[in-house]
Amino acid sequence: MKNHLSILASAIVCLGLLPAYSQFGPPRAPGLSGSMARLFGDNPNFSATLEIQNKGGSPDQIMTMPAKIFFSDGKSRLEMDMTQMKSAQMRPEATAQIKSMGMDKMVMISRPDQKKSYMIYPGMQSYAEIPLQDIEASATTNDFKMETAELGKETVDGHPCVKNQVTIIYNNGDKHVVIVWNATDLKKFPVKMEQTEQGNTATMSYKDINLSKPNASLFEPPSDFTKYDSIQTMMRTVMMKRMGGGMGFPPPNR
Repeated sequence: MKNHLSILASAIVCLGLLPAYSQFGPPRAPGLSGSMARLFGDNPNFSATLEIQNKGGSPDQIMTMPAKIFFSDGKSRLEMDMTQMKSAQMRPEATAQIKSMGMDKMVMISRPDQKKSYMIYPGMQSYAEIPLQDIEASATTNDFKMETAELGKETVDGHPCVKNQVTIIYNNGDKHVVIVWNATDLKKFPVKMEQTEQGNTATMSYKDINLSKPNASLFEPPSDFTKYDSIQTMMRTVMMKRMGGGMGFPPPNR
């Protein structure tokens, strides 16, 4: 899994906290390919509302974020409103600044089939196309194995679930453990996932689950938005335009 659950949480933090963006670099669009896709079992297509929680070692290191997720045969789309993030590290002035810049709404699309990902900002009518470098995008069932051990039975959000510990073992020796609650009334859909690594616990909880295939257009960037070749170029160009400048920076791709 290569800590996919934590990638979701860290991506939100990197974009939500502007100083952190320059420190840690651009986030990656979350991919549900490779071993991550295997956790969804016989559910290759779905849409759902999602709550992402990332919990560190202290109360001020808890971050929660609602989102909407769409998944279709390896392709994924995550829609978020940064003003809905709850975190002690998210200052009110930062939230106001993000909204004024048109960065409050964000869409992250992962296309492993094209080795591309897209970071889209509807408020700026702009997006960046980024090469998908996640090794999970090309991972096959020959690159890892999964071992499942049942931990018991629990009810999650009204769904009867089997609680499983899934251990993912890669050919290079890497090992990752994920706790998964599989709903028996939803074709074993994982209504909740939890992973702890390096003192951080990332949790993803799914609700309003629809197992039908999402529209293919959801996994394409808007044709009328301005395209940039990197998040950095997009951010600084849009910021300079809003500040009345815009000189000295590479032009967007058309």
